[in-house]
Amino acid sequence: MGADRQPIRSFRDLIAWQLAYALGLDVIRSLGGFPAEERFGLALQLRKSSVSVASNIAEGFGRGSKADYIRFLYMARGSLYELNTQLSFATDLGYLGTKRAEAMHKQVDECERVLWGLIRALEANPK
Repeated sequence: MGADRQPIRSFRDLIAWQLAYALGLDVIRSLGGFPAEERFGLALQLRKSSVSVASNIAEGFGRGSKADYIRFLYMARGSLYELNTQLSFATDLGYLGTKRAEAMHKQVDECERVLWGLIRALEANPK
């Protein structure tokens, strides 16, 4: 372990979770500008998928087996793809500004990159 790295004691120590949590907060905060008729439509789907990413990372971490952990990380990754698609809908429908949407898409990409790295590391380590 590198000198600048702290041991992972909680899901909150995972960079993948930290990025996913920040993304979820940003998505939820952006929903205020959506039209009222989307409250139970696209806005709700965005809320659910953005919360699901961090939640699945946390739940997987808390599971008793490595196989379950990896399975939940893949579910988190799927939720990221779902969120990415929903952000595209929101942008194309004019509910999100282009700059805001681009920033969120970059957050999604970074979160996916780190999450994919975590999955590969866990799959490569037989312990």
